[in-house]
Amino acid sequence: MLHSKGPLLSVDLTAQDTHTEDIDNVLESYIGGRGVGTKLVHDRVPFDADPLGAENRLVFTTGPMQASQMSFTGRMNATAVSPLTDGLLSSNAGGFMSRHFADTGYSAVEFAGESDELLVVHVTDEGVEFEPVPDLAGATVPETCEYIREEHDLDADHVACIGPAGENEVRFASVMTTEERAFGRGGLGAVLGAKNVKAVTFDGDSAPEIEIPAEQMEIHREAATDDHIMKQQGTVAVMDLANEKNGLPSYYFSEQSFEGVEGINGSAVADKKYKKGTCSACAFACKLPTRDEERGVETEGPEFEVAMAFGSNSGVDDIVDVMKSNQLCDDYGLDAISAGNVVASYLAAEDEFGNRELIWDLVEKIAHRDGVGDTLAEGIDRTHEELGVENWSVKGMDFAAHEGRVLHGQALSYAVANRGADHMYATFYSVEYPLVPSDQAMEPTGFEGKAERLVERENLMALNDSGVVCKFSRDYMSPERYEMLFDADFEDLLAVGDRTVTLERHFNNQRGFDEGDDTLPYAEDLPGFDDALVEYYQVRDWNTDGTVPNAALPS
Repeated sequence: MLHSKGPLLSVDLTAQDTHTEDIDNVLESYIGGRGVGTKLVHDRVPFDADPLGAENRLVFTTGPMQASQMSFTGRMNATAVSPLTDGLLSSNAGGFMSRHFADTGYSAVEFAGESDELLVVHVTDEGVEFEPVPDLAGATVPETCEYIREEHDLDADHVACIGPAGENEVRFASVMTTEERAFGRGGLGAVLGAKNVKAVTFDGDSAPEIEIPAEQMEIHREAATDDHIMKQQGTVAVMDLANEKNGLPSYYFSEQSFEGVEGINGSAVADKKYKKGTCSACAFACKLPTRDEERGVETEGPEFEVAMAFGSNSGVDDIVDVMKSNQLCDDYGLDAISAGNVVASYLAAEDEFGNRELIWDLVEKIAHRDGVGDTLAEGIDRTHEELGVENWSVKGMDFAAHEGRVLHGQALSYAVANRGADHMYATFYSVEYPLVPSDQAMEPTGFEGKAERLVERENLMALNDSGVVCKFSRDYMSPERYEMLFDADFEDLLAVGDRTVTLERHFNNQRGFDEGDDTLPYAEDLPGFDDALVEYYQVRDWNTDGTVPNAALPS
């Protein structure tokens, strides 16, 4: 089975010391990326670790496909205990850093302990340098990247950093790379902030030799020549479809369609797109560099989830307003989905939907934990009672845009996902809109056959995150292509995903998670949900209380 190569680099921030370890047995069983990160955190972080404490470890990993030049492979993974969900969580980012990471020669780099001074940590194939940077305290993401560019001649593609939000331990702070790409969901930026690490750089010329089959170039050619709507509109292309299906969360989830959708949809974003945007080696180029010269706004995006959170869910119908919110989140190092949703919760509490100036003020206050921002920085799950609004979250993570009240398989996915109400954990929405060929599609309502399909999709997405292969490769990958690229039977590859999901669940079980956490604010309105949940556990061979039996725990 194709897998990453190279040792684990362990960085002790307390002692400012490093050592390497051979993890070939982990790589052989978990491929790379999320699988390897999950195994390392599961085995090396105490089950009762404080997410913002020294015992938590943040692990960066990438996969064997970073040795290719195939489209959909410019991504990497970060794993730790999440300050937002309080469970083991992996986050995935695109951009251009993955190949610089691979050039260090390490398959994984973990950060343990905590520094007593603010640091930039430089990781190369020749060693590690700890650079005190007291003057970067409070610096934005662009300011931090500019410092590293000027002082070390490394551009933003080499950098993973945090903004003020991470330093202030906002529970949904992002780790940013390439300035505008984010390890977004789950607050891993706060983990780096708690460890007093402002940035990490990766550089070298020691990428391990991994032979990738020639099939990669056929996939690359198809990605380059296909006239796909995502090349013009990104993920926002699905917004009109969602709205037509009464499945676009609006006004803090109180409504399911938005009368101002034309102001924030795919066409509105495409009108502001001024050049192509992509990730490393990818010819699909689905990213959205956008700007509005009249108002001086320039950003990358927004994608569909952000256009929902800062658009329809906040009562905003102007794409430039959403672009500015997106830009602020990138600069301050905030997950724009969670930031938009928690802002929407405040707008609901104060009856201020559509107030763009208030929205931008709240984003800044959240990043600096200033005034009411200190409350909102805790996230919806921890603040909804104080605000007097409904708790639109699962396991602490607020909902993505794909509406589970309309797409019932996606609802089940939100409920059981180990990292909460996140759409990318199984991307089940794609089979219910549908965004896949008709022979792979399922009716959006009802649960028949969906538990088994959900398990398969969770395992496949975990495989992608371990490879690492972008999930938007779905139109170009097939079981046969996975087998050829990874030199293994498809079922054996899905088993890697199964082991990864099971280890996540087991870690979370040890922290107190069980079937009581696998629920939804609207579960009672979905006939058959409880039976589908039981069936899901059965397909997984888990206990009826949502815990992993010892017999099912991977070695």
